[in-house]
Amino acid sequence: MFKVHAIAPHRLPDLLSAMPKAELHIHIEGSLEPELIFALAQRNGVPLPYASVQALRSAYAFSNLQSFLDLYYAGASVLLHEQDFYDMAWAYFQKAKADHVVRAELFFDPQTHTARGVPMGAVIEGLRRACDDAQSQLGISADLILCFLRHLSEADALETLEEAMPWRAHFIGVGLDSSEVGHPPEKFARVFARAREQGLHAVAHAGEEGPPAYIWSALDVLQVERIDHGVQAIHDAALMQRLVDTQMPLTVCPLSNLKLCVFKDLAEHNLGRMLDAGVRVTLNSDDPAYFGGYLNDNYLQTFAALHLSARQAYQLAANSIEASFAPEADKHRWLHELEHTFERFAEGD
Repeated sequence: MFKVHAIAPHRLPDLLSAMPKAELHIHIEGSLEPELIFALAQRNGVPLPYASVQALRSAYAFSNLQSFLDLYYAGASVLLHEQDFYDMAWAYFQKAKADHVVRAELFFDPQTHTARGVPMGAVIEGLRRACDDAQSQLGISADLILCFLRHLSEADALETLEEAMPWRAHFIGVGLDSSEVGHPPEKFARVFARAREQGLHAVAHAGEEGPPAYIWSALDVLQVERIDHGVQAIHDAALMQRLVDTQMPLTVCPLSNLKLCVFKDLAEHNLGRMLDAGVRVTLNSDDPAYFGGYLNDNYLQTFAALHLSARQAYQLAANSIEASFAPEADKHRWLHELEHTFERFAEGD
């Protein structure tokens, strides 16, 4: 374990911004800013029920996950062509570069688009092209994770997976998102088994609004390699011990949890407690256009609210890199860069 030397508290915000980090829980459709929504709506001739960018942004007051999803799907309606998906992802990557993200694993929801008649190829090829350009032009390693909408049927998910298989080389894993309560992970046991047969990584949202039992199911039935969110695990001592013993990563999204009323106040968030308990927590932005902050915003606001330290900053960044699905050689390089960044700040550079 790298020894974190003393870093002056007033330098911590600059350190958080400068340190290399991975983002493992980002819904690319959730990075669609109101300005781009309006630009794409005009380009594609899609009518919007909002008179202006400000009117749309003013609607971003959510009482729970479902109230957010209703607006999220409406915003996605402007995405029709391959270039639209490219433009959306490229806008995210430019922000990620400014936040010193070295690795991004983008969730995307093909069912949101194919149900509107958008070709699967337009979705995947537009996003993949943006990932490739992020690597060549911005130095960001990026891959795609295809997510199934859990409020739809498993048969629909299986059909979506099969429809995506001609583009199998363009994505590295599958995930499970959308409305959690009432849609337990075991509902999707067969589609995740099929994905594993294809050599795909597996992750799943569990324990955001749903109970700890959903996390157990994601681990035991879906055999996931990461839990997305997972903040309800703290209410189950046996589950917490399992997460520590197995070092199962959690992709926690503090500003999202606050915006969706999972926690009433950021100061009440349990990220610090889980981290101190030895859980492999990572910090992510989820749907940053809707929840008021990209990755560095999540770090800065969470650290201020929870009074976290430079040691915890290093652990979160290292966890994010180690929990990524990137090649091991890349992980080693980024961890070396992370150590160098901390050494530089410790020396007062």
